[in-house]
Amino acid sequence: MKTLVIANQKGGVGKTSTLVHLAFHFADRGLKVAVIDLDTQGNASFTLGAFKSDMVASSLFKSVALFDLAPIDNMAVITADQQLADLEKLKLQEAAPAFRASISSIAANGYDVCLIDTAPSLGIAMASALLAADYVASPIELEVYALQGVKKMNATIAGLKQANPKLQFLGMIPSKVDGRNPRHTRHLAELTAAYPTLIMPTPIGNRSSIADALATHVPVWEIRKTSARMAAKEMLAMTQHIHDKMEIA
Repeated sequence: MKTLVIANQKGGVGKTSTLVHLAFHFADRGLKVAVIDLDTQGNASFTLGAFKSDMVASSLFKSVALFDLAPIDNMAVITADQQLADLEKLKLQEAAPAFRASISSIAANGYDVCLIDTAPSLGIAMASALLAADYVASPIELEVYALQGVKKMNATIAGLKQANPKLQFLGMIPSKVDGRNPRHTRHLAELTAAYPTLIMPTPIGNRSSIADALATHVPVWEIRKTSARMAAKEMLAMTQHIHDKMEIA
């Protein structure tokens, strides 16, 4: 099983829309997908509600035995719950091994991929997820603070790689891009020049059809509107790119 964390220490950058579309794409390809929502806002849990399991995310940080996790149409969602807010009372030395053991239990259920959504802060939940993961990807907005965000995420991952050498940074996904905005165009060019191997070549436009898709619990490629065609093309390009980078059979 391959495990991917979607993370950024800033909110509102498109983490959940990225994760949700990856989940739909992988499940559509016949892969068995587990989704863990570690964000107390529970947005991924809402959009993927049809695939809700009986488990809640905070339980993954407790000492649990092997558990059964049955998919619905190739997907099972371990939903966010308010007890996630209490994780900061735990020590990372306690939380991380328990979470890693839970990931092993999910793998033992025959899942091909595990996708983890995180809150926009480097707390116990995100750190534990990164210590258990194979890959991490970070959506970013093309605003003035984007470069600082790239540096911060790079530093975070570099620090955690000492404890989890297998962790690979797939890169940054330019999100909510306005192609008519000269500032976005300039910042994308600057970031690509500064980090040529870390900026994914699959930007996602700032398109209302993506919000429509999330609100109606479907991927944007199932929105039957002409206005959704470009969003669908961009999302599918991004999900395919990540699928290939993860080398999923």
